[in-house]
Amino acid sequence: MRLQRSASKRAAQASTCSAGRQKVHGVVGATPYHCAMPSATPIIALPEALAGVIYGPDGLVPAIIQEQGTGDVLMLGWMNEESLRRTLQTGRTWFWSRSRGEYWCKGETSGDRQWVRRAYFDCDGDTLLFVVEQEGRGACHTGAHSCFYRPLGRSS
Repeated sequence: MRLQRSASKRAAQASTCSAGRQKVHGVVGATPYHCAMPSATPIIALPEALAGVIYGPDGLVPAIIQEQGTGDVLMLGWMNEESLRRTLQTGRTWFWSRSRGEYWCKGETSGDRQWVRRAYFDCDGDTLLFVVEQEGRGACHTGAHSCFYRPLGRSS
């Protein structure tokens, strides 16, 4: 799984939006370009797949969010049964905030929305993976494209 695309690849993709859509001239906020609005694509959940999701003692399961097209890992959030249901039904990512104790839909306040394109669970059933079309600046609350922008070290 890729954590972050290189700066050169990012620059090469500067003339397209996520998922490869061409930018359209116009002014939206401070951005000189905008893309056609993505649309929600609900995922039809298979009952046997949902039954195979294993939640921790706190009722939560980690959810990895990966960008369609680039393969970048954008963030990790936490879901319970209800936020997973909302995500699949609405085609937008919903999480359970452990610190605030409430549901949140990614991008509702920031505008940096995530549009679900595919959904998976791992071989053990204890981790979810959502492939999304990222709208806006990126996934991180800091304004970074990915929450995984801080290296622990460097390769020798």
